Amino acid sequence: MAEGRRARGSGVPGRCPLLAPRLGLRLHARLVPLVVLLLVGLVGCGGRTGTDSARADVQRVLDRRAAAVLGHDASAYAATGAAAGYAAVRAVPLAGWAYRVTALRRSGDTATADAELSYRVDGYDKAPVTVGRTLRLARDGAGRWSVTSEKPAAKAGEQLWDQGVVRVVRGAHSLVLGVGQSDARLRSFAELADGAVPAVSAAWGTDWAGHVVVLVPKSLEGMAGLLGSPASAYRGIAAVTTGETGGGAKTPADRVVVNPDAYDLLGQVGRQVVLTHETTHVATRAHTNAATPLWLSEGFADWVGYRETGRTPAEAAPELQQAVRDGNLPETLPADGDFGFSGDADRLAQAYEGGWLACRMIAERWGEVKLDAFYRAVGEHRTRAGAVEGALRSVLGTSSERFTADWRAYLKAQLG
Repeated sequence: MAEGRRARGSGVPGRCPLLAPRLGLRLHARLVPLVVLLLVGLVGCGGRTGTDSARADVQRVLDRRAAAVLGHDASAYAATGAAAGYAAVRAVPLAGWAYRVTALRRSGDTATADAELSYRVDGYDKAPVTVGRTLRLARDGAGRWSVTSEKPAAKAGEQLWDQGVVRVVRGAHSLVLGVGQSDARLRSFAELADGAVPAVSAAWGTDWAGHVVVLVPKSLEGMAGLLGSPASAYRGIAAVTTGETGGGAKTPADRVVVNPDAYDLLGQVGRQVVLTHETTHVATRAHTNAATPLWLSEGFADWVGYRETGRTPAEAAPELQQAVRDGNLPETLPADGDFGFSGDADRLAQAYEGGWLACRMIAERWGEVKLDAFYRAVGEHRTRAGAVEGALRSVLGTSSERFTADWRAYLKAQLG
């Protein structure tokens, strides 16, 4: 009987009713349990297959590899296989690092493992970040498995250390991780983030983590790799924030991912506005969900970003101003589809500018406290239908139709 094969017709996994007749044994009823147990131990019916055994061995190798990362033990890491990855991740402050093998495909003395890597950045992540990884392994003559390579799983984004050795700079309110960047440049991002955090708290309040993690890859292509998307989707986009909406206790910290190519084109004020905008997304994430339209989440983030800059609507909304002056006053607030990065650049700019001016109007007419309350009230609704309409009535005392008409009039007054 082949190892691990189960006899057909049993109906109970792991039992082998055809085994005793094949061996020609006459079994006294009282001896059956003992003899069956002995035979299972000898033949392996219902036991682990060779693949199961290899999977357990591979899991143990990855457990040792993870322990070496957390223990900053380069020798122990090298003993588990390819050692190049250790230098890349060594500087990252980690509070957790663990693999879980989810599948193993074996061919002789080589194997490919699908695994989940869970890690936490010390002091920043409330819960583990979990990502898919693919590892290739080889077995030596003594039967020991070792890792020969590790990379992101299919359709999974890269991690920063996949792109090179990570350098780390700490700010007062920030942790900046970079690849292919000088310490001086990473410090400049820490300074921007350290300016953004108190600005966001002044506008939104202090009921959030009060710090931010910034990732600075070497190039636009590196940014796209981290986000698992083509570079064309983010050309001209200075930064994005990744994370899960809702912000529960099991949600890791967000990451602000920078496009260094686009950042080089911005002046100092523009760079600060972008980091403050993205930090606002980090702060408001717990109150942002499917009920929140993008004109509100992006508009509020821009409102916080521009709040202390003194920029006028004409200076900060040139594309929308041109549309208004050309007689193309928008009929409605920007739809979510208007914010697509891969669409028309003018349409995208006008969407951001329109959302910003809607939030600016609320802050001017109803006050900043009401603007915050309106944002939170929309997020409390959880579903899109009726969320904005209900918050307009309960917080601002107006209707959707009246608000849209007021916004269109505000655009004409500010940009016409």
